[in-house]
Amino acid sequence: MAAPDTTRRSSVPWVAMYHSVADCTDDPYRITVTPERLDRQLAWLTRRGLRGVSMAELLAAPTPRGLVGLTFDDGYADFLTAALPVLRRHGCTATLFVLPGRLGGDNAWDPLGPRKPLLTADGIRQAAAEGVEIGSHGLTHVDLTRADDLALKAETADSRAALAELLGAPPAGFCYPYGTIDQRAVDAVRDTGYAYACAIDPGPLTGPHAFPRAHVGQNDTSARLFLKYRLHALRRRPVEGTR
Repeated sequence: MAAPDTTRRSSVPWVAMYHSVADCTDDPYRITVTPERLDRQLAWLTRRGLRGVSMAELLAAPTPRGLVGLTFDDGYADFLTAALPVLRRHGCTATLFVLPGRLGGDNAWDPLGPRKPLLTADGIRQAAAEGVEIGSHGLTHVDLTRADDLALKAETADSRAALAELLGAPPAGFCYPYGTIDQRAVDAVRDTGYAYACAIDPGPLTGPHAFPRAHVGQNDTSARLFLKYRLHALRRRPVEGTR
């Protein structure tokens, strides 16, 4: 997949951040939505004349008007079984940020809540074959602002190399674990060769290698989504270096 052009955008597009799609009875970090809730949220986009797309598709578009980025962090195995069928039903694409250092493992970085299995190498290849953009979420889910130089290289460069070997081409995108960033982390991601990166609320670091995203959870009804969408348009100003 060709790297998206991130050089000329005049405003910051709206990007939704998801994680797991499954039962959310035990969900202390609020990272899970049920398939039924995801279905209603994507239906809300459709009713408003919006379409959910991958970051690659969003950034390649001449204008983000009518498009919303859909991202799924961590690479949970339930993406294939629960999220992808809903995305297909609504004609949406998405970007899946995975951890090549934890293939077939689980969310060991979360001390609370249930163990959630992660995709295997074959699962990631299956998602890519279904048209899902695959990006790096680092190697093992480490806070880059606390990583020493060796760990920072592993999480950025080594994860990109591992995904290039797995998929046959290096990923264009990166996603910061926990959403935490500083200038050193942003520089490392950019210098590694990623075309773009996603954060959560990067403040003054907002740009092609620190796109803001809105967390979307089980409690986000149509009314809450509308508020998040409108607030984004009010809060995010044009950013130099983006199209």
